[in-house]
Amino acid sequence: MFNGVLNKMKTEIDDNLNYFLELGDDFINLNQLLGSQIKLSFSGYECLNCKSDLQLYRQGHCKKCFFELPSTADWIMKPELSKAHLNIEDRDLDFEKRVQLKPHILYLAFSSNVKVGVTRKSQVPYRWIDQGAIQAIEIAEFPNRYLAGISEVQLKNFYADKTNWREMLKTSNSNVDLLLESNKALEKLPKEALDSIQTKKYSTFNINYPVNKYPEKPKSLNLPKEKSFSSELVGVKGQYLIFSDGTVFNVRSNEGVVIDLEIIKS
Repeated sequence: MFNGVLNKMKTEIDDNLNYFLELGDDFINLNQLLGSQIKLSFSGYECLNCKSDLQLYRQGHCKKCFFELPSTADWIMKPELSKAHLNIEDRDLDFEKRVQLKPHILYLAFSSNVKVGVTRKSQVPYRWIDQGAIQAIEIAEFPNRYLAGISEVQLKNFYADKTNWREMLKTSNSNVDLLLESNKALEKLPKEALDSIQTKKYSTFNINYPVNKYPEKPKSLNLPKEKSFSSELVGVKGQYLIFSDGTVFNVRSNEGVVIDLEIIKS
């Protein structure tokens, strides 16, 4: 029996993609649990910041922390709102400079369709893995989050910016030429960003997930509502656990939930 607070799964890339779940003092290799019957049980809440047991509001935080922390401000989800390059504070200028004024990558990824996105350079390729992309490619590198953000806004006129999680979980291959698409996207960037970009000869990054069986009709598990759930684990993709009956559990969207994990049969 393992017990602890959910945080997003960590990944390790060698010859294969390995997933790990940290619960308390335990570091669980989920690849080794594929084919095993496991049981998840809801045990409560714990805010990722203040550690209170209040019901969570968003992103694993209680309501107070969500509206106060610099790491949950609007510019996190909307990079174009970044202002640290202007020396303007949102919630904590030192924090905002540390994050916003680092190199950022504008990219295209294919999960169920072609999606445009922005991530810190240090998060490549882990951002793509977290969203369940099977292919991805950089378009350009920018010196800060703002310039990458306004470029993303421009490209939203031509590409999706959201992932359809049901289709993502069913998709295992692509016939899209991302290199061709990235070259097209480069020609559509706003003039304000063009003088600051760095480009090189990028290549498509392919991702193979540890999935034995893809769900035909994925149905999401609401663990706090259901209280417990058990089934055979057949795959891990993005931040989802995939079970043999088509049930899927989004670990990332349940950050801050305290669970028990029991291996019933291996």
